Amino acid sequence: MKRVDVVYTLIVKEEKAVMVKNRKYDNWSLPGGAVEAGETLEEAAVREVWEETGLTVQVKKLLAVNEAFREKEGHHVHFFTFLAHQTEGELAVQDSGGIETAEWQDFEFADRQMPYYAGGIRQLIRESIPYTYQGVEK
Repeated sequence: MKRVDVVYTLIVKEEKAVMVKNRKYDNWSLPGGAVEAGETLEEAAVREVWEETGLTVQVKKLLAVNEAFREKEGHHVHFFTFLAHQTEGELAVQDSGGIETAEWQDFEFADRQMPYYAGGIRQLIRESIPYTYQGVEK
């Protein structure tokens, strides 16, 4: 199976999280997507947030690492979820081909949409995993 790295980003304000409605799967998720060749996880997170929401963010910390086997696609997917702080912009979908809308949703709605985060959004925010980009060795 081919390994695929995917990033998601949790952006929080006043007990709400930015969520996007995906056209392909007709579901809600955190903004995110596949890491492109040559990108760090953090760079991918910032790019995906901008493409899907129009927001500029600063990544603060890694919250979770999950994985799944997608047998139909032949992928072993690693999901990296980051917490980020909004630095600029207003919600405005840039990638209208893949994203129907981007909205601030309350944590209860977010938790129902993403049951794979045991303990929910609040617990994710309280806990974190160290993440460090170590550069390129030549």
